Amino acid sequence: MTSTRRLEGIIALIAFGLTIPAANWLIGHAGTVCVPQGPCLIPVAPGIMAPSGVLMIGLALVLRDMVQRRLGLGFAWMAILAGTALSAFLAPPSLVFASAAAFLISETADLAVYTPLQRRNLVLAVFASGLVGLVVDSFAFLWIAFGDLSFLSGQVIGKLWMILLALPLVAWIRRSDERRGILPA
Repeated sequence: MTSTRRLEGIIALIAFGLTIPAANWLIGHAGTVCVPQGPCLIPVAPGIMAPSGVLMIGLALVLRDMVQRRLGLGFAWMAILAGTALSAFLAPPSLVFASAAAFLISETADLAVYTPLQRRNLVLAVFASGLVGLVVDSFAFLWIAFGDLSFLSGQVIGKLWMILLALPLVAWIRRSDERRGILPA
């Protein structure tokens, strides 16, 4: 593994870890509307609102893929486990289990889809795994925390925006890797 590849992987790993506290901070502090004793919300589509933290969760799914691409599957698993623990630690007491379980399940689903696709088509792998991960995360969190899927569309759309915004960077990384002769870890 080259030092550049390792450095890129460490940067992706740190950024992945930072998405968790960032998501928790955003939910309580940033949005177009902040519900008293509830989350701050942002519009994600016409007439659809979502907690602002969904943006960071969508980004986390992409960054986990980049950790795996640069550092390998072992680091990706360690990142998922550490992220699960951090998610549980930072979540409000009433949401600890839902937050940790949704994180663990969705990141594992992301990994399961990304891993077999990454060598054939990186952009497709990141999109498909992110799509699966965001749906699983949204469904698992809402169902475990509230037993209600009323806010599923906002959660899914908010996370999808971040994945779509990251895809041009992923395409650039793929082209750069091809020019440098770098294969996935």
